Amino acid sequence: MLVYGDRHREVATRDILSSGDFFQAAELAQGLVDAEFQARGIDELTPLHLAAVEHLRELAAGRAADALTRRMLPRRVTVKEPEGYAFYAVAPEAYADAARQVAWPSPPLVIGLRSIGLSLAAVVAEAVGADFVVSVRPVGPPFRRELRLSDRLRARLAAHDGPYAVVDEGPGLSGSAFGAVLRELERLGVGPERITLFPSHAGAPGAEASADVRRLWNAVRRVVAPPLGIDGLFDDLIGPTAQVEDLSGGAWRRGRGLPSFPQQERLKFRLSTPQGVWLARFAGLGEAGGAKLNLARRLHAAGMGPEPVALRQGFLLSRWVDGGTARPSASELAAYLDLRRRQPAEPGASLESLAEMVRVNAAELGLKLSPEPPADAGSPVAIDGRLHAWEWLRTPEGRLVKVDGLDHHRAHDLIGGQDIAWDVAGAAVELGLDDVGVDALCARLGANARLVAFHRLAYPAFQAGLWSFAGDPAQVARYRGVLATAAGLDGSPTERSRTCLSRQT
Repeated sequence: MLVYGDRHREVATRDILSSGDFFQAAELAQGLVDAEFQARGIDELTPLHLAAVEHLRELAAGRAADALTRRMLPRRVTVKEPEGYAFYAVAPEAYADAARQVAWPSPPLVIGLRSIGLSLAAVVAEAVGADFVVSVRPVGPPFRRELRLSDRLRARLAAHDGPYAVVDEGPGLSGSAFGAVLRELERLGVGPERITLFPSHAGAPGAEASADVRRLWNAVRRVVAPPLGIDGLFDDLIGPTAQVEDLSGGAWRRGRGLPSFPQQERLKFRLSTPQGVWLARFAGLGEAGGAKLNLARRLHAAGMGPEPVALRQGFLLSRWVDGGTARPSASELAAYLDLRRRQPAEPGASLESLAEMVRVNAAELGLKLSPEPPADAGSPVAIDGRLHAWEWLRTPEGRLVKVDGLDHHRAHDLIGGQDIAWDVAGAAVELGLDDVGVDALCARLGANARLVAFHRLAYPAFQAGLWSFAGDPAQVARYRGVLATAAGLDGSPTERSRTCLSRQT
């Protein structure tokens, strides 16, 4: 199934360097080193690579950072958002603390896995006084990553006679990124007793891990760098917390009969204080969190979202919303989507990529589809992205609130910013709009009907893939049925389903 994708964007080099912000510098350093990697096809110990590491070490130590400012750099660089900082509360300071826990017999050689591992490795190196730091880019199929190293870099790794620290977030479904480094060190004759891994959680590699990765993983020492917490973070605003309930990993849905994908859920906590009940939800460190705070303010100002209070250490504090699940009226839905379409966003997957996602995911579901994308992709906006019926609440005062509406246009998947037609299609799927309702919504929002018809295939194909990774066969079957109906493969093809496919095999 095709579900995941990386977020890339262009940034102005001068703006990043002048900001002095560690998280922005982490993205810039990754972009510069990856550009070299793409040009060479291998990781190499270039002056730029070493300067990028040094610049991050300077920032991590609180020193004036000028290792990159002294070099001739491109005016603009394509960078990749580090998922750990944006989604999973990965904390650089936790990696520094974890590294200091280890009784190193001598300074370690630190290897960081790009993207986020580059900056985390710089933090670890600075914390323990490492002499040498390098980053590597595991490449290849998602569940079978490998390294591409220059002979010079490979020789430098082999020449080290002390311990090694391998730094990254994860592991994920396969652990293959960590596995690629461990396999390379094994080839170089480095015994597992000399290797310490620094992952972001205590879990083992997931269901897609090979037996070889599990063998390598289990043979080495692992020191976990735990995610950020919220102890006392907002006490000055809301008073001392009487009770903290961890609602992460889909815990808030337990007992309510609602599906969840725990691995994709943000850290979230319900805080009870004398001043009321609050939700502290991880929104992202650096630019990611700030952008979501601004969107939360706009949604609340329009009466459609929870009230945001503050953003600290990546956690967005908002008032808890009490209410029951409620279906939005036609006018409420139109007003909500009209607000979303006025929020520009970085473009996500192309229509060609979405068409390929439909083809691949449909095939996994036993359906044969080959949709032709429309010529006009529309304008990318901050779509809601997932219009699930259980996320609409009616408060006791009668106000309709859409919860969980901040992240999906920049989530850890391939969709990203899309035209508002995506949300029209999502509303049709999740809220059961008939064709008359869809046409009325298109007219109100100025949505392209052809694009909406295409997304009525893409939306359920994506959802089916998402819930397949979540291990929820009931949801997969549901979205398979929606996809088959939208494509006219359920035995009763309609004119509308014919027009959204120019090729069907």
